[in-house]
Amino acid sequence: MTKMIKTSMAMAALLAMAFPASALATGDIAKGQEIAAGVCAGCHNVDGNSIIPINPKLAGQHAEYITKQLMDFKAEEGKTPKRNSPVMASMVAALTQEDMENLGAFYETQKAVPGIETDNKKLLEIGKVLYHGGNIENGVPACASCHGPTGSGVPPHYPMLAGQHVEYTLVQLNLFNTGDRSNDDDVMKKVLTRMSGEEKRAVSEYIQGMH
Repeated sequence: MTKMIKTSMAMAALLAMAFPASALATGDIAKGQEIAAGVCAGCHNVDGNSIIPINPKLAGQHAEYITKQLMDFKAEEGKTPKRNSPVMASMVAALTQEDMENLGAFYETQKAVPGIETDNKKLLEIGKVLYHGGNIENGVPACASCHGPTGSGVPPHYPMLAGQHVEYTLVQLNLFNTGDRSNDDDVMKKVLTRMSGEEKRAVSEYIQGMH
C-alpha cells in the first residue's frame, strides 16, 4: 500500500508539471454562452451536456482545463497541434485565447447531468476498485489520487470525470495508451500501459455512473 501511495504521489507531481498553474484571466460567461450556442452546441449541446456518447460532456468542467484543451487543439502555423483532432482544429481555428477563456467560464457554470450506472455489477466493481485503489500488483495508481474520490477533479490540473460518457472516456484512454494523445507529456500513457482492456472499460463504466 505504501508503494501505491508513493506511485500516486509521483504521478500527481508529474501531472502538475504537465499542467502548470493557470494564469489565464477569468472569462466572460455571457460571451462564452454566445460562442457556445453558435460553435459548440451541435456536438456538445447548448449547456455542455452532450447527448452524443463520443462527444464529451463539458458542463461543470473546470474553466482552466477547458481553456487549455481548446488552446492545445489550435494549430500554430506550420506545426501540429498539441492535441491533434482535425474536427476540433477546425472548430477552434477562428477562436482567440479570450474566446477560449470565455467558453471555459461558461461551461464551468453549467450543471452537469449525471450519467447512467451500468447494470454489469462485475465490471462496475472492477472499475470501483481501480478508481479508488488502483492495481498494486501492476503499479497502477488510483484514479482518485489525481481526480478526487468523487471524480470532481482538482483545478486547474486535473479534470472532472464524474458522469462522463463511457465511450468518450474509453477512446481517450486508448489514445493516451497509444501515444496518439500526448498533451499531458505522456503521463497518462505511463499509467495505461499497465492496464488491460477490461480494466480500461471497467473504469470508464464506473466513471460514467459517478455523481
